[in-house]
Amino acid sequence: MTVRPDDERLGPAFVKLAAILLVGIMAPVFDLTIVNVAVATIGRDLHASVATVQWVMSAFLLAFAMVIPISGWAMGRFGGKRVWLVALGLFVVGSVACSVASNMDSLIAFRIVQGAGAGLMLPIFQNLIVEAAGGRALGRAMALATLPALIGPMLGPVVGGLIITHLSWRWIFWVNVPFGVAGLWWAWRALPAGRGGVVAQRLDILGVALLSPGVAALIYGFTEVARKGGFAQGAVLAPITLGVVLLVAFVLHALRSREPLIDLRLFGKRSFAAASSLLFLSGFALYGALLLMPLYYQQLRGQSALVAGVLLVPQGAGALLTRGLSGRLTDRIGARPVVLVGLALIIAGTLAYTQAGLHTSELLLACTLIVRGAGVGMMTIPATATAYLGLRPDRIPHASSTTRLVQQIGGSFGTAVLAVILQTQMAAHAGSSAGLALAFAHTFWWSVALAALAVVPALLLPSHMALRRTPREKVAGEATP
Repeated sequence: MTVRPDDERLGPAFVKLAAILLVGIMAPVFDLTIVNVAVATIGRDLHASVATVQWVMSAFLLAFAMVIPISGWAMGRFGGKRVWLVALGLFVVGSVACSVASNMDSLIAFRIVQGAGAGLMLPIFQNLIVEAAGGRALGRAMALATLPALIGPMLGPVVGGLIITHLSWRWIFWVNVPFGVAGLWWAWRALPAGRGGVVAQRLDILGVALLSPGVAALIYGFTEVARKGGFAQGAVLAPITLGVVLLVAFVLHALRSREPLIDLRLFGKRSFAAASSLLFLSGFALYGALLLMPLYYQQLRGQSALVAGVLLVPQGAGALLTRGLSGRLTDRIGARPVVLVGLALIIAGTLAYTQAGLHTSELLLACTLIVRGAGVGMMTIPATATAYLGLRPDRIPHASSTTRLVQQIGGSFGTAVLAVILQTQMAAHAGSSAGLALAFAHTFWWSVALAALAVVPALLLPSHMALRRTPREKVAGEATP
């Protein structure tokens, strides 16, 4: 008998667990973007150059990326609850230390502690949500799991702008502490203990030595692209080349290893491979636009960082509007049609910016941002849910680590590519406001084209028949890689 999605409801236990995790995860998710608007103020206060102060962001991102690969192993070895408490504790300690940092060196060191905690938390958060769902209503489960990732980048700059405008930059980090402490207390009291020690897998030391530095080098290279003026620079090419070499070496090692750090055989499943490709390209749609749109408002329209952040809020509102709907539709009709509609909305919402100039109505742009945000929600949630279809419980940690890594690399790559395009266009059209408007218009056209590229993996996502499987089909699916 076919299992109907309407019968696969997420019970009170799931909702309680999700609430516990959401309290803890909100601070690190907001921290990924909230600090951006404070970097210039921090540099002035601590008497640091631009080249030095950018490490406030880079150190966090590199630490974040380096610990993601070990999150799956840590959860299997020690249990989700223990690792969650340790990771959240690290983030809280790092936040307090950052808020009292006396110089740039100590601030960068404490940002590494913060990044390590956040890098462990996000895959484990996603992992615990999927485990609690138990294979039921994955679309609705992912609507909850992806909620912080959808609204954090939208509201983070606004919160950061308000703090910088009315308080010291140190409150950027103090604001994390109440969420962290409340999350620690509630998780310690009520989070299920999990199954630590059930998976007696040894840590793949060689895999860690190849994958973590490889990802960090790759992301570091991408973050240097805009600062160094393009990809054709030694300071950019060297880390990117090193990262690619280490990642290729990891792939060769993982395919031969019996217990790899990340199980690359997951990519043998068409649904996982398609979902991962889509999540990589979602970095262009989400994080690339988060670079372009604030710059459009600040550099072309002359708005402050706070006003630019407020003008981006409609995109977050659009994502919230479709969050629940996209989860339910994924469970009912499958991921493919939902994602294709989402991509159409992203493209439609971005087209207005290809025509925008100095005097384009901000109300019109706000309306198109709602459409664009709705599309982002309808693309991200089904893709994330699809990545877990048919997986055995012991493979869920691998899937969580892999999808998180793919999104992180995609976001960094997408931001770097669009930064180079914008920089090239601005150089070609320098000298007037009309030329600057044309530079942004051309770059937004590239953003549209990159979003359209995601149609290819979207067409490879499973149909609704793949989501409505019989119990026998589920068992068969879990027997495959």
